[in-house]
Amino acid sequence: MSDLTVTALLLGHADSGRACLRYEDAVWSWGEHVQACAEHGAALRSMLRREVPPHVGVLAGNVPSFSFLLGGAALSGSVLVGLNPTRRGEALARDIALADCQFVLAERRFLPLLDRCPVPVFALDSPEWTDTLGARRGSPPNPVAADPADLVMLIFTSGTSGDPKAVRCTHGKIAFPGRMLAGRFGLSTHDTAYVSMPMFHSNAVMAGWAVGLAAGGTVAFRRHFSASGFFDDVRRFGATYANYVGKPLSYVVATPPRHDDADNPLRLVYGNEGAEADLAAFAERFSCRVVDAFGSTEGGIGFSRTAETPAGSLGKTPDDVEIRHPERGTRCPPAEFDGNGRLTNGAEAIGELVNTAGAGAFAGYYGDPDADAERLRDGVYHTGDLAYADADGYCYFAGRLGDWLRVDGENLGTAPIERVLLRHPDIAEAAVYAVPDERVGDQVMAALVLREGTLTPSAFGDFLAEQGDLGPKQLPRHVRICTAFPKTSTHKVVKRALAADGTRGADPVWARGADGYHASGFLAVASNPDEVPRRG
Repeated sequence: MSDLTVTALLLGHADSGRACLRYEDAVWSWGEHVQACAEHGAALRSMLRREVPPHVGVLAGNVPSFSFLLGGAALSGSVLVGLNPTRRGEALARDIALADCQFVLAERRFLPLLDRCPVPVFALDSPEWTDTLGARRGSPPNPVAADPADLVMLIFTSGTSGDPKAVRCTHGKIAFPGRMLAGRFGLSTHDTAYVSMPMFHSNAVMAGWAVGLAAGGTVAFRRHFSASGFFDDVRRFGATYANYVGKPLSYVVATPPRHDDADNPLRLVYGNEGAEADLAAFAERFSCRVVDAFGSTEGGIGFSRTAETPAGSLGKTPDDVEIRHPERGTRCPPAEFDGNGRLTNGAEAIGELVNTAGAGAFAGYYGDPDADAERLRDGVYHTGDLAYADADGYCYFAGRLGDWLRVDGENLGTAPIERVLLRHPDIAEAAVYAVPDERVGDQVMAALVLREGTLTPSAFGDFLAEQGDLGPKQLPRHVRICTAFPKTSTHKVVKRALAADGTRGADPVWARGADGYHASGFLAVASNPDEVPRRG
């Protein structure tokens, strides 16, 4: 059996008495964990019909049953479908039907979400499930032969730009990053991986759960993420490694400082899409290393950062990765900058990241051949992500294809603007998106979540005037002040919900005129407000 399978991760230390899984006050040794996985696998096998895909939905937080079910799916040749509890009604029923689930296992608290479920639903504590599981007590693992290419899980994309897609997660797609990251970071049987990101998402499975198993160490579960409880858990479990996706570390940094912040066992935190300033603040305050990577549920392209990687860069562009103009399909030239670090040839330099060698780790979507064909065209994998690279080959994220703005005939990415906005100490979160221009093309709109500060429209305008690398076309025309952003359960901002409100809504909106930003009503925009006077 290949060692690049979930089955191999589970069985590698099955005879060990070391702790494998911790949750609240409970601990399972490696032997007990593998035994629980074997019993769950046998129970699944007894309930699944063989004439249809052996797919089982699970709607739960990070509870022990999730680990047992994922391991049980691997041992039994079943497929676990991670369902998102932020989905509701017809939307959740759509996901279940798309994934061909034969039935759904759910925490009792989530049962009201399944009122339109098209297949049977069993609570994890229901007699139907517990009796079935109890009848399999003591079942040996008897693993089904597994290959790295075999399907073991379906994980839905976050759905920030449309209906979520079910990504096919093979044994290799889960086991390979687990082994790679454990080896890269030197994790061993003495380490504990703290997993508070949701297990229905790829980050938790591939950068958390699988890493702990591949190291032969311990995985510590938290039912759901808590900023205030993060380091209490780290100390309680003796966690040395943790994973994140999106904003969680920013939320931890926003908690009140404590005298013992740096006194903790955490050595390394690994994830993606974190805010650069907050990641640095997290590393300094809690005395640990933070590694932010570029990743997606689909896979397909990967970057490696080194000590020489410039701040804000994804890393050097790999040999098989290109940045191509999304309309012409030609390779984009290197980015050029003026003396202030402002990108001067964005229209030519910003393009889509593609993998010319093919699909990479992308194993396809389930039940969506059209989406597969869109991703993989003519042997080239298309990420849907925008980026640019400097003359030294360092790549910088510029947003999603859906985030592309067309301002006065110039194409702009949203991510560079967001990075500038987040430099202000009073801005906790920033989201940039397009709203229609009254004449043609787009206007730049920014939504901000502020910290406890005194940021005013005029102070905001003064701040932008000091940012030499922010071009005149990138200046937000409208600024919405939000108390919170609409987000997915993995903390990704749903920009389409913000954009749907346009320039009017319940939140205050600042408008930019020829003399700066104003909060008094929705001001008529001057005919040419592209240049805010710069200081000095």
